[in-house]
Amino acid sequence: PPTVPPPPGPPGRGSLSLHRAYLRSPLGLLRLGQLALGAAFWVTVAAHKYEGAAHFALFAAVLVWLLTLALFGLSLLGRWELVPWLGSRWLLTNLVHDLALGVGLYAAATGIMGHKAKQRSFCNLPGYSQQCLYSAYLSASICGGITACLYLFSGLYCLLRRCQDQRDII
Repeated sequence: PPTVPPPPGPPGRGSLSLHRAYLRSPLGLLRLGQLALGAAFWVTVAAHKYEGAAHFALFAAVLVWLLTLALFGLSLLGRWELVPWLGSRWLLTNLVHDLALGVGLYAAATGIMGHKAKQRSFCNLPGYSQQCLYSAYLSASICGGITACLYLFSGLYCLLRRCQDQRDII
């Protein structure tokens, strides 16, 4: 009897290597800045005593930071096709992440921390003897504002690529 060859196996994935072109692209550089300043934001908030709405600001910052880290890792390794449904729409996924989550949540977190800094501005006076959180809240607010701008720039970059009918992130 004729022998039937076995069915082909799944395609080989190859070895993992860094997608250096992404790392040197505007989006890759913006992602590095977002990760650095985002970490500075939430570490500054988490390292000091916080209450009330600062809980939301910290949650928003950590959530967006973790999602950005996942996007950066998958893009750096060139493995976004492994993400079901979103992998085939990677440019759109990055666009929505940057404009909706990045800008939206960091703008809200920045507003919260700026308001808290304003509430604590009295303790910045000389001779005030209690622990003053003004500088921590102000630092977090500045980091959050710059981070929101970086997300806006990366979102506009992705939007520009999308309008030019390009499907790739670089």
